[in-house]
Amino acid sequence: MEMVGDHYGTRGILRPLVFRLHENVPEIVREVLLERGWAEFDKKEQDDADWNLYWRNSPFTLTDHQSIKPWQRLNHYPEAVRIARKDYLARYLKHMKGAYGSALYEFSPVTFIMPHDYVKFIAEYSKERQSVGRKPSLWICKPVDHSGGKGIHIFQDIKDLKYDCTVIVQKYISNPFLISGYKLDLRLYVCVTSFCPLTIYTYEEGLVRFASEKFDLDSLDNIYAHLTNTSINKYGSSYKTYKEGIGCGCKWTFSKFRSYLRIFGIDDMLLWQKINNIVILTLLAVTPLPVASNCFELFGFDILIDDKFKPWLLEVNCNPALCLDCSIDDTVKRKLLHDIVQLLNYKEIDTYRQNQVARTKAGRRRVVWRTAGENTTREAPVLLTGRKVVKYNSDSSVQPALQAARRSVCKVATVTKKSAIPHPRKTLTSQLRERMNMPKTDSQTKAEAEDTPLSVAGHRPHKSAQTSHSLPAPNLHNYKLTTHPYFLSDKDQRPIPRVGDFVLIFPFNEAALQASRDRTDVKSIIKEINKLLSKELPSKQQNTNKRATSLTSV
Repeated sequence: MEMVGDHYGTRGILRPLVFRLHENVPEIVREVLLERGWAEFDKKEQDDADWNLYWRNSPFTLTDHQSIKPWQRLNHYPEAVRIARKDYLARYLKHMKGAYGSALYEFSPVTFIMPHDYVKFIAEYSKERQSVGRKPSLWICKPVDHSGGKGIHIFQDIKDLKYDCTVIVQKYISNPFLISGYKLDLRLYVCVTSFCPLTIYTYEEGLVRFASEKFDLDSLDNIYAHLTNTSINKYGSSYKTYKEGIGCGCKWTFSKFRSYLRIFGIDDMLLWQKINNIVILTLLAVTPLPVASNCFELFGFDILIDDKFKPWLLEVNCNPALCLDCSIDDTVKRKLLHDIVQLLNYKEIDTYRQNQVARTKAGRRRVVWRTAGENTTREAPVLLTGRKVVKYNSDSSVQPALQAARRSVCKVATVTKKSAIPHPRKTLTSQLRERMNMPKTDSQTKAEAEDTPLSVAGHRPHKSAQTSHSLPAPNLHNYKLTTHPYFLSDKDQRPIPRVGDFVLIFPFNEAALQASRDRTDVKSIIKEINKLLSKELPSKQQNTNKRATSLTSV
């Protein structure tokens, strides 16, 4: 059971962290949190603020973001969902191409948004048709807000282009990397723990998704040969049959894929480096997002590799599927969720939730946390130890984690009137509490650092901006919250480089870190990325392409 700080109620009972789930959240989320010793929120029995994590498949409301408490996490950033719409993503990437050069953003296929770009598409289509000796391109049409492969079709002749809603039309990558003749793509999991400063983690394990029938350009209408979505292929006649080189089903893990590549001498490290670049450049395209506190976002990036071993971005998902269709899903997604919880750093900040709930139930002073646009004060935290009542002031040398979080909220009025609280009798439980709140020695601190990869950060808060709550639809860009995310380490306030299978890919150096603080300096970050790309050896790239070509023919 995960316990943090002072998890004792009014009767000295150790209490678990609390999760809250919206309807339609996959059952595995509940299972993982229960496995970790969490308790599910019960609105009939608990205070409205008595929860630590709220997980839902749809975006949160403005009120949810404005009323967030220091001990709480939401699994979506405001407006992050826009990157999941194919037309929005196409516009963002097109803008970045114009601003920073098409060479840097060449990982996205040529895209037209229909019907808005119909004239431009016709011009490109006609130009190709009139080119002597040039084979006409294949095109793929996708509804902008559908998932799971719904409504997708591939065509070569414009007479076969049909749509009744907003769609994107992209050049179809007709030379995909194949394994035993089967097309595949990668579902890469990416967790953004903060957009300011930008902090991006990629998950080392993931899913390789195969089409269930062999790739064939002569049958463009065969979705089981051209689409890799599990939601489609699991209904195909070949899904459960053994497929040579692939096996049953339509999924591998990244681990198995890496092993396959290494057998044939493919430099998989260079591939992942390219994919990480795609992730960073794509997320830079949607910055800045509205300032919001205590949020995180799990993205699903779909990456296709061509026969030259070049990765292409197909789309980004804000609610990557967490349902379990096979044993591989369970292996990957269960640990993914465990590592996400670990990444969220529920180590000590829950002290605030416990203190508020304990005071409320005991009839003592209730803590009122200030949110954006409110002129409210809260009382100084009071912590019950086994022997005495400790009142933490701004100059206290005890509980640095508590001080760190207090700095992340607004300045409060000094409480001058002291309450007389009787000393609790000394019990085994109170002795344990007292030991938990004693200053740690250097050896204890070092031992805990080895066991726990994350610690609470004392991060400099943003200044609160005033917001009028009387407006019917306030602009998210016009408010800032008084709380601040706790995803940075204490040491130099830098992100933890690795948590479980999550690996930090941004910021990747000191310059990138500084450029992402307060207001993301995209131009400076792009400059740093170009420096890194210029160091790659062309010979290494050519060698990888040669091996990839030979592997495709196996």
